[in-house]
Amino acid sequence: MSMRIKVSFIVIALVASGIVAPSVSAQETSAKETYDGVDVPQPTVPGLFTITGQFVRIAYNNEGWVTLGYRTANDSQGQDWMLLEVGLTVRKPTKSQTLTRDSFWITLPNGENVTLSPQKDYQGAGYLRALNMRGNTVRDSINYFPVEANQACALGFFSDPTKEMRSISYDQFEISRQRACLGRLFFKVPDGITTGQYWLHVQFAGSEVQTPFRIMTKDEEKFLKKNWKDLKKEHEAFLKQEAEKAKQQQQ
Repeated sequence: MSMRIKVSFIVIALVASGIVAPSVSAQETSAKETYDGVDVPQPTVPGLFTITGQFVRIAYNNEGWVTLGYRTANDSQGQDWMLLEVGLTVRKPTKSQTLTRDSFWITLPNGENVTLSPQKDYQGAGYLRALNMRGNTVRDSINYFPVEANQACALGFFSDPTKEMRSISYDQFEISRQRACLGRLFFKVPDGITTGQYWLHVQFAGSEVQTPFRIMTKDEEKFLKKNWKDLKKEHEAFLKQEAEKAKQQQQ
């Protein structure tokens, strides 16, 4: 059952003005500066991303929208299970579609792809009680969606029988531009979580959205904590510039 939710609306020129995100090349999807010594992540498909918080990212294209919170993942270095907080919707005028477990995977810093873990592995790991408790203790809001996505839905890939309201897991769910779907994704990372550049991939019906996130060293984390608001402003200025280019192309 869906319910009305209060949706935080991130004011990005591409969305606020109703402009569809331009089909830009991978080299054009990011601002040109981040923290010292770290290259800007470059997706391999058309799309845009923005910095919404120290550990929150939004990535989108003409079809799909992904919000990502990864503070718990960053705090889990050396461990073999990764928890990601994820929000999803599709953008107007995209029709409703179904996403499955196969729609999600991550790319590790070494280039290896890791698929979403099955419920049986999650269950075999004791439902990852400690990891879930850590995620509950300090978490960032990922409730950033286009304004029309105002109905809540849950990602039910993982169930915990110790919780009465989550006794069943599902292998697929339906998504529409009115639905803001949120939940947790779990990946078992070979050799444990290390520092470096990661990507969350979401395969929508007609395109893929790639969301970058970086597991940081202590120095990188200190730099980002101090400067992320400035980095966010620089990145959003870049997005506005891209919006103006898109306007001119449409005229």
